[in-house]
Amino acid sequence: MLRCGQMVLGVALVRIHLSADWVWTPETRDPTYLKIVQRFEERKQAPYSIHQVALMGASEGKEVGQWFGPNTVAQVLKKLVVYDKWSSLVIHVALDNTVVKEDILQQCSMHNDRGDSSTATDIAVTDWMPLLLIVPLRLGLSEINPVYVNGLKICFKSAQSIGVIGGKPNQALYLIGCVEDEVIYLDPHTTQRSGLVENKLTDEQKEMDCTYHCRFASRIPMLAMDPSVAVCFLCRTRSDFYELCNTIEKDLMKETQPLFEICEKRPSHWGPSTADIDLQNTSLFTGNVKRVTMYFKGNVRDETSVYNKLNMHRNCYYRFHDSQ
Repeated sequence: MLRCGQMVLGVALVRIHLSADWVWTPETRDPTYLKIVQRFEERKQAPYSIHQVALMGASEGKEVGQWFGPNTVAQVLKKLVVYDKWSSLVIHVALDNTVVKEDILQQCSMHNDRGDSSTATDIAVTDWMPLLLIVPLRLGLSEINPVYVNGLKICFKSAQSIGVIGGKPNQALYLIGCVEDEVIYLDPHTTQRSGLVENKLTDEQKEMDCTYHCRFASRIPMLAMDPSVAVCFLCRTRSDFYELCNTIEKDLMKETQPLFEICEKRPSHWGPSTADIDLQNTSLFTGNVKRVTMYFKGNVRDETSVYNKLNMHRNCYYRFHDSQ
């Protein structure tokens, strides 16, 4: 599931900083593309490496090596992206199957003080931060309830959709589309050699870059999916967000059993917004950390021990999919 989270975030960054029509080739050495890939490399300094995803999971009560569900992955990515100056991205994780317009508009309209000189100009000067909206859902107890199938199709067909984090029971998959009653997916469970892409100058670095892509996708019936999923939408502009809201209100909400709801303001019983992340809970992500406090079976282990444990699970999997 950690790899599926990396995959959906990688696709979001490609669409924001390159375009939805951009296509990768083995010869690609686009500086922006390489900057995106470097954020996912298998090294602890990379903001979205498997190391940082696993470590930030501790703030969600997950030890290194424990299973992450779609909601946990979404919450971890939401915290990690705050620390990445260049990505220029806001991640909003919906609560209780409800998308609140007020919260999102406030989050995405904040002044972009995270950017640096390398941030794309059209993003740096806008009053809208690109939004990755993740809606965690439970579509049944042990299997998908058929009443939700059409709602899933509506989500996949949305212009803002970038897929679903989910899978089959005990097997995480990145679901990228649908054909009739089947979903198209990419499977990250492909063991590969770990390495760095860096500037993609050597044959080894070019080979490593290829491990971030796959040429083929597979299909499974929607009803064979695990009922725990997280649907993902990317809104690069404010108009994209309003278009998505219109799709939800006009199409999804008309379903007998909508996947989720959309409302203007927060329900009164929710309390204050949690858009401002508690930095105390995310303090284990810093560039200069000397010691990370992690708890494994009641014992405190230092950073070196944590990364040694991570290296035991350090297989490099496919993370991005090609748009061709």
